[in-house]
Amino acid sequence: MTANEDVVEELLRVHGRTYASEAGIRLGRNTPAPLFQLLVLSLVSSARIRAEIAMSAAKALFGDGLTTVQKMADATWEHRTKVLNGSGYARYDESTSRYLAATAETVLDRWNGDLRELRAAANGDPGTATDLLTECKGIGPAGAQMFLREVQNVWEEFDPFVDRRCRDVAERMGLPASPTHLRELVDDRRDFVRLLDALVRCGLAGDEDVILTRART
Repeated sequence: MTANEDVVEELLRVHGRTYASEAGIRLGRNTPAPLFQLLVLSLVSSARIRAEIAMSAAKALFGDGLTTVQKMADATWEHRTKVLNGSGYARYDESTSRYLAATAETVLDRWNGDLRELRAAANGDPGTATDLLTECKGIGPAGAQMFLREVQNVWEEFDPFVDRRCRDVAERMGLPASPTHLRELVDDRRDFVRLLDALVRCGLAGDEDVILTRART
């Protein structure tokens, strides 16, 4: 096993859980509901708010039954705001409630409620996909990149996709920043997405040095 593979193994051991799975999103189905849930997770994670609060907000929305684009669109602003506020997402609850409604309407109007139509329109190009995703209110480039990072698990034409946040942490840890070379360090797509999310989590936790030390012993 190479030194890089040792680091990857330790990253996966400590932080190897995707954000989609943590939120309870059954992304493997590649059906409209979980794809929209991933968009919601990406949206609430786009605000300047701690990752754990964004995750709590997403879980609260899904736990309240707002799991499909139509249910999100049909919910009142007051309802969405109350759910967000109750999850601890207090600072941006009102604006994010509006963004969720606008995004649901965009997905309904532009993609007939099915993000697989966006996939077809992007035709495997991450830049096009990013442009299309950022048409949704509240989804900026970082949110679009989070969506693509997670969705490549089922949209294989985007594999390997590595967003800037992952590249930055990979470089700090001496891992290859090239998507192709980083992808070569794991066997399959599921582990690749787990690795990318592990890099994000490691960066947020600030434990790069701890991971590197353990990998070398």
